[in-house]
Amino acid sequence: MLVYPSAIDLSNVHLRYLARQLALHRRDIGSRWRRLTAGRQALLVLAHLRCGDTYAQLSAGFGIEIATVYRYVQEAIDVLAARAPSLAEAMKTARTKAFVILDGTLLPIDRVAADTPYYSGKHKRHGMNVQVLTDPFGRLLWASPALPGSTHDLTAA
Repeated sequence: MLVYPSAIDLSNVHLRYLARQLALHRRDIGSRWRRLTAGRQALLVLAHLRCGDTYAQLSAGFGIEIATVYRYVQEAIDVLAARAPSLAEAMKTARTKAFVILDGTLLPIDRVAADTPYYSGKHKRHGMNVQVLTDPFGRLLWASPALPGSTHDLTAA
C-alpha cells in the first residue's frame, strides 16, 4: 500500500516502475532538477490516475503549483503512452491466444450541450468511446485512442 496524504491501493512495484521510467525520461531529455524527485512525481501521478485526486488537491498535498502538477501528470502519461504496444504488436500477441475479447466503453466526461459529438445517445451522457482488446484472462493487450462518445462501437472497432 502506497501512502501520501491518503492511501492508494497499489503495490510499491507500480511506484518503482513509474519512477524508473520517469528517471530514464529525465535523463534522456537532460533535465537537471525538478521540484519533486522521480519517485514523488510517480506517487503524485498514481494518486491522480488511481484515486482521481484533483490537481488542486495534489498541489496542496505535495506543496507545488497547480501548473506544475498538470505538467508532471501530462509528462508521466506521455512516458507511459510511449511504452504502450501498437495495434500491430497487440495483434501479434492475439495470434498466440485461443481468443481475445474486444469491447468498447464510454468514459464519462464533463462537456457542455454544444459538444454534440461527445454525447452518447445510448448512455444519455457526454463521454469518450474507447475500445479495448484483452486476453481471455482480462489482461489488457491494447486500448484505442479516445473517440467522441457519439461514435458507435462497431464503427470504432
